[in-house]
Amino acid sequence: MLLITETVQDNIKLLKESADDGSQKYSIEGIFMQADKQNKNGRVYPSQTLLKEAKRYEKEYVKKNRALGELGHPEGPTVNLDRVSHVIKELWNEGTDIYGRARILDTPMGEIVKGLLNDGVSIGVSTRGMGSIKKNKEDVNEVQDDFLLAAVDIVSDPSAPDAFVNGIMEGKEWVWDNGIIKCRDIETHVKLIENASNKMEREERILSAFNSLLNG
Repeated sequence: MLLITETVQDNIKLLKESADDGSQKYSIEGIFMQADKQNKNGRVYPSQTLLKEAKRYEKEYVKKNRALGELGHPEGPTVNLDRVSHVIKELWNEGTDIYGRARILDTPMGEIVKGLLNDGVSIGVSTRGMGSIKKNKEDVNEVQDDFLLAAVDIVSDPSAPDAFVNGIMEGKEWVWDNGIIKCRDIETHVKLIENASNKMEREERILSAFNSLLNG
């Protein structure tokens, strides 16, 4: 399974609420995900796949108050608690668009988000999940039914989505290892095998790659 990320540039608005102690509570709201539309990463999420996964995520994470997100994208699907900036409080669909409302937390990363918002910095959200991709009949990369949403992160400067690199970390496969998600760097092994100078060296590198993948 590959790590898949998608950035939403527009339709994210800031909400402010005054608490009883006079402090300000911050939330963001808008479109978090869209189905049946080819995005800027050249991918399409079928509505059946996305709506099903959104409902699962809402039930297992949002309603249990554990739908945490980070400031910026990490390199893997696991949520890092030291970088958490917000928690999603609501998730719903309007047609094939998935809307969300997230409360900015009083964590170190949440305070950074508040500071950015107070200074008028535009922010966006970017989904992070795991799944496989195949070409459809229109030769478009289509996210498959095994897609699992891991988090919705906050990203800065959404007007420049190319700064967030390609949505998929090519050549990396994420696997479960005793309850821990780990990355196996397949691309490195493939390049080593392809660059072997002779048959014997190639066979040795194949064996080395096989042993490496078995041992994690």
